[in-house]
Amino acid sequence: MLVKYDVNPLEIENISHSVTLVPRLEYSVNLLDEIIDILNEKQIKLKESNKELFNDFDESDKIHVESLKLEHLVTYSLNILQQVKKNMKRISNVSSIPEVLPSSIPMIRTVSAKLFDIIPVCSQKLSEISVHLGSIVLDSAALTTASFDFSQSNNESSTSLNEVKLMVDSKLSKQYPNLDFFKLCNT
Repeated sequence: MLVKYDVNPLEIENISHSVTLVPRLEYSVNLLDEIIDILNEKQIKLKESNKELFNDFDESDKIHVESLKLEHLVTYSLNILQQVKKNMKRISNVSSIPEVLPSSIPMIRTVSAKLFDIIPVCSQKLSEISVHLGSIVLDSAALTTASFDFSQSNNESSTSLNEVKLMVDSKLSKQYPNLDFFKLCNT
């Protein structure tokens, strides 16, 4: 027995568009995982090499200062990207994408810009992720008829970046208690 069912052509189009979001989202998550792994390895190496600075730190030695700044930057970048990944895990369906992802894109772009001269391969991959996520956000908004408040997304992103910075500053200050880490990394 066949049941006659009328299908709205707009619904078919929306279904096919939503299906194309999943591979792009999975690709972005996999690329993000690669970058997190690279930064994690870099952070471990920096932490190990900077252990020597714990007792012999010379604030006037540019190499010492730059080494600590690099560890701060890598730790900061890693923590931001871990937060972005945590946000991405909150995506449960197409309608949650416009709520979750818009504030993550400026965070990714910030990290990409900071890593541009230091780890160019990560910067390039982050730029690619931001493009993919931007297109995913726009497509999901079109499917769900969502609207954006870019000001709110930017505020959320800025707040998250500031929270991560404070957390990293605190963590590294505990790791290097004899150093004025706030002064070193904020000059």
